Amino acid sequence: MTVADGRSFIEEGAPANDFFVVTGGRVKLFTLLPDGRRQITGFAEGGDFLGLAASTSYAFGAEALGGATLCRFPHAGMQRLTERFPSLEHRLREEASRELALMQARMTLLGRKTARERVATFLIERCSHLDRPDLAHPIELDLPMPRTDIADYLGLTIETVSRILSAFKKEKLINIRSITHITLLAPERISMIAEGME
Repeated sequence: MTVADGRSFIEEGAPANDFFVVTGGRVKLFTLLPDGRRQITGFAEGGDFLGLAASTSYAFGAEALGGATLCRFPHAGMQRLTERFPSLEHRLREEASRELALMQARMTLLGRKTARERVATFLIERCSHLDRPDLAHPIELDLPMPRTDIADYLGLTIETVSRILSAFKKEKLINIRSITHITLLAPERISMIAEGME
């Protein structure tokens, strides 16, 4: 399926009848707060599974970020598929466990890390979607999400995110070529900041 920019394809609280695999583009995940505001809980891109850990209803909403292509699989049909392809069951379990581990990491991000550590963590997280990133060399990052989404995801204000990115640039840790393109000039140091070791 193809989802246009800004269109939702998973609604929080809706019956979890399907799970999805992102095959192209990017997706933002969010939860709704009681007052109607949205909290960004993550970003997904090519190869990521969504909704595997859901029981009866989805615990998050999802919408395309700049357009996305997805494969949708009904949960009900998975038993037949895993009977035909036993290795698929193992892969799906791994992905469901990964989904839960990401949520635990997010709790640590919001609960324990400083603002500087949160922004560094976000940059390193974006590297994990690249094919074998080498932290010993500069890394080019494409950030299609607006700064407001990044700030929302990190539990910070947009001013704080902008200030920290400017500080990283001044320290020669990053180069900001445009609002959507950042080069990590010192990925190992940024990783150390993310881990609270600097």
